Amino acid sequence: MFSVTVRDHMMIAHSLCGEVFGPAQRLHGATYVVDATFCSDDLDADGIVIDIGRATGELHAVLAALTYRNLDDEAAFSGRNSTTETLTKFIADQLADRVHEAFGDADRRLTKIIVTLHESHIAWASYELAL
Repeated sequence: MFSVTVRDHMMIAHSLCGEVFGPAQRLHGATYVVDATFCSDDLDADGIVIDIGRATGELHAVLAALTYRNLDDEAAFSGRNSTTETLTKFIADQLADRVHEAFGDADRRLTKIIVTLHESHIAWASYELAL
């Protein structure tokens, strides 16, 4: 299995419902380092999994729609907590849609996308989306 990972970041605000979240129930900010890993069993005719520049651009576009926003006000998160885990799936789904549109037939070699949000240097969460 081959993989290529690109990285970006986003800054959001949100609050989380439920006593398990303690002080994070109040509105607070978070800055995430976001990794998107594209996986394929083989390489294309040019010897690559995916064009790194274009993959970086697609990740940036997905994150731009979330950055500097209060996720409590976003319809996509209405009625559910925007936890780190929930955000990983949301970003992976959005990224998969964009890759399908942007890369057309070239994306058929991709077997999965893994999105990892680094909440800090000691804690992160990931979601693997099979394609």
